[in-house]
Amino acid sequence: MYLKITEREGQRVVAVCDKELLGKVFEDGERVLDLQKYSYFYKGDIAGVDEVTEALSDFSSANLVGKKAVGTAIVLGLAEKSEVKEIASIPHLQLYKL
Repeated sequence: MYLKITEREGQRVVAVCDKELLGKVFEDGERVLDLQKYSYFYKGDIAGVDEVTEALSDFSSANLVGKKAVGTAIVLGLAEKSEVKEIASIPHLQLYKL
């Protein structure tokens, strides 16, 4: 998985994307998941489940794309399967701590 953490003005944004999805575009009717145009948002360091788990222990918002990335958040209890959106069968999850 790619893991990118951005910190600015007291906000911590965690972006996680399954490695094999980055650089691709997925379309489902009018909905588009453009991981080519927005690859800069997700492309950070290659990380395993442990690093992603640590990153998800402290965030203001998190964007996760792919079965592994989203599955990690579900296992951690940060979301339910029913909250996951899919575009062209690719799981996508946005989390916010208010």
